[in-house]
Amino acid sequence: MQEAYIVAMNRTPFTKAKKGGFRFMRSDDLGVELIKALVKKIPGISHYVEDVIVGCANPEGEQGLQIGRQIALRALGKDVPGMTVNRYCASGLESIAIATAKIRAGMGHCFIAGGVESMSLIPMEGYKLAPSYAVAKDHPDYVIGMGLTAEAIAKKYSIGREEQDQFSLRSHQKSAAAQDAGLFEQEIQKISIEEKIFKEGVLVTHTSVVAKDDGIRRDTQLEGLAALKPVFSKSGSVTAGNSSQTTDGAAFHIVVSETLLKQLNLNPIGRLLSCCVAGIDPLFMGMGPCLAIPKALHQAGKKLDEISIIELNEAFAAQSLAVIKESGLNPELVNVNGGAIALGHPLGCSGARLTMTALCELKRRNLSYGLITACVGGGQGIAAVVEAY
Repeated sequence: MQEAYIVAMNRTPFTKAKKGGFRFMRSDDLGVELIKALVKKIPGISHYVEDVIVGCANPEGEQGLQIGRQIALRALGKDVPGMTVNRYCASGLESIAIATAKIRAGMGHCFIAGGVESMSLIPMEGYKLAPSYAVAKDHPDYVIGMGLTAEAIAKKYSIGREEQDQFSLRSHQKSAAAQDAGLFEQEIQKISIEEKIFKEGVLVTHTSVVAKDDGIRRDTQLEGLAALKPVFSKSGSVTAGNSSQTTDGAAFHIVVSETLLKQLNLNPIGRLLSCCVAGIDPLFMGMGPCLAIPKALHQAGKKLDEISIIELNEAFAAQSLAVIKESGLNPELVNVNGGAIALGHPLGCSGARLTMTALCELKRRNLSYGLITACVGGGQGIAAVVEAY
């Protein structure tokens, strides 16, 4: 069996949906720019790429027409195919798992895998919400809003409002400290954008560079978070302040076989030891990681106490806190540089971002094993164990 290794990775800055630097930028354009920059990290690697695997949670509208192939065509040329993967918030991680599995099965030697999402251009439920009557009848909680699933978890697991707000505050504080220390710089590829604007009555092209994540709120205080009203249930505790931010972004990894690694004399960054998914009651979809984590640890042959860094997607503070408690995760190891509440959550991209953030932090600390996990809409969870080099 061939082993698969991650040898290069990058992401765009994450910017606020409808407000940030990418609010008018198509996600396929983001993906193309990112991959063009990514292959430059390893001169000549583009000649070996056999497929581009792109996670995307809402592949319609500007993200439609098989966005994976569009990105591959424009970034690498007509000879490189592409595919689109949709497992909602797990799509970016699922893409890396597919690349890894193909290499291990002898079905290729070099893949680019990750995800993209524009939450500025594509509505949360897409342009045409048309759920199956059978699903609505037999599994009504499948179509429930994600915010209400967080409310259900907060109630079931007794996660109070103050606890959620404190978790959110820490996310912003940790992300701000990491950004100030330059910890995200090795992940981020700066992106130049051009906008047409009127200046003194004349239409001109304005060029700017997006270089940093812009969702971190450095002035966040508990008092301010406490003053926010619930947004999903009048009697609830889930607010805009203790939920992940809607965000635009992209992230990709180059995954190669051991054969190609040796042939090109490449240095591995890390590898995916395992990746597992699990199903759960859609009403409590946020608890999906609790079922996926034990499966991923078992598949990797690891125990929880061997894990040094945990990247848990912060869909909601209530959900994150419940998963930490129910799964017995050490809070000191979870999202040491903050998470989606501060950095943002571009749905189809987040899993790829979580993976690179974990690998970078493991490398900085000279540690080996990390855990990536996320809840997934529709009642699912995903978890993966990575090894850093």
